[in-house]
Amino acid sequence: MTSGPLAARWFRLIATFEAISWTALLIAMFLKWVVHAPHEGGVPVVGMVHGIGFVVYLLSTLWAARTMRWTVKTLVVGLAAGVPPFGTIVFERWLLRQGLLTRRSRRSAPAAAAPSRG
Repeated sequence: MTSGPLAARWFRLIATFEAISWTALLIAMFLKWVVHAPHEGGVPVVGMVHGIGFVVYLLSTLWAARTMRWTVKTLVVGLAAGVPPFGTIVFERWLLRQGLLTRRSRRSAPAAAAPSRG
């Protein structure tokens, strides 16, 4: 398996995880600040999980950008997409529509087949 499809698959998985962890953090903050739940509503644990997910998202974005040969502008937008809630999902869907997660890089594209001699 070439690294392009692997990077794209991991990027999509991690982008989804990051959005889910954002959701969990928003719920935990609601429980802490609005409901006044005990144990701070789980914010310390969920916050740490989200923080790790965010860092892994940034690393997977760098890997996907290099492997899939995104432009610098696309890379910067991808990195920034990790900041707002659910931005990773919006960015991942945009990449799919643009074909930037399915297109093979020039390095991983198979060489043109030689004409068969028959």
